[in-house]
Amino acid sequence: MINIKRFLFTAILANVVLVSGTVFAGNPDRAGQAGAYELLINPFAKSSGWGGVNYANVTGIEAMRLNVAGLSATENTEISFNKDVWLQLKGSNLGVSNIGFAQKMGKNGGVLGINLLGMSFGDIPITTTGVPDVVNGQATLGTYAPHYYNLSLCYAKKVSQSIQGGVGVTAISEQIPNAKAQGFALDAGIQYTPVAEPQIHIGIALRNVGVGSHFTGDGLSFSGTSQNSNYSMTQEMRSAQFELPSQLNIGAAYDLKFNKIDENYYLHKIIIAGAFVSNSYSADQFGLGVEYCYREMFMLHTGYRYQAGMLSNTQVHTNVYTGLSFGFSFLLPLKKDGPKMGIDYSYRTTNPFYGTHSIGVNIAL
Repeated sequence: MINIKRFLFTAILANVVLVSGTVFAGNPDRAGQAGAYELLINPFAKSSGWGGVNYANVTGIEAMRLNVAGLSATENTEISFNKDVWLQLKGSNLGVSNIGFAQKMGKNGGVLGINLLGMSFGDIPITTTGVPDVVNGQATLGTYAPHYYNLSLCYAKKVSQSIQGGVGVTAISEQIPNAKAQGFALDAGIQYTPVAEPQIHIGIALRNVGVGSHFTGDGLSFSGTSQNSNYSMTQEMRSAQFELPSQLNIGAAYDLKFNKIDENYYLHKIIIAGAFVSNSYSADQFGLGVEYCYREMFMLHTGYRYQAGMLSNTQVHTNVYTGLSFGFSFLLPLKKDGPKMGIDYSYRTTNPFYGTHSIGVNIAL
């Protein structure tokens, strides 16, 4: 008799491998040719603190931007708020805001998650070919503000005691007052933890797979004279189509536990995680991260993510991040055997732009 759960796991895994084989035919020479790069931003302070390499063991809301399979670990209701001071260059006003919600659907059901990421760029002066300059720091023609949003809807479920999987779809919206681009991206992921060896974790995630998109709107039109006539008419330029920055993420993690207090509780825990990231439009990356946990209440994490050419002084850098990240988390019980609140912080080094600071609040009801 066929084991249905094992069959589903094998089918999903085979699908991920087959799709990845067709998507990831890129090379570093294609860097910068994709669009919607905000899909690659990890807004969560906890996982970004150790390099975002925890594809194998990420759980809860954060899994929706790393490996959606980890969403299935949500026990009841989870709410998350995160704010990033992204690439903190003085006066840049770049920021990333994120809010997420996850809800378990019944005792034996899966978990449904919704996540909204928004990027803010501040007010940008309007310039034209006739008025190309900003006079005395003042925008004589006014200002405009771009709006970038990613809205994700995800579902994950434990297929068996050792396997969990998930899928998600993200709506993409990038716009300024007179031009916009919209599209959709699909995610799929699997996590595996052997029942006999629960300290081992393996994860595979395929992210940002979708059809290309392009910008449309009045901002791409201009008034001109029709050929062989004196009639003035509005003409529209067609923008080139851009592809999505697809990724294949493969990760593994191992738990080291010390000072056992009861069957499921340890005084100290160290988690070591590694990852390989295959990018369709940039160089591949390798990452290693470590987290130390004390009493399941206080966590320190650090990580390093390497990309070819990152440390070279002669090659052109295609990644502003220099690899190193670190952070900490507090998990505070609001009530005995009841709701808990987590406070997270992380810092990621960059060159230039003085790094990225992230802070988050997570509430598990």
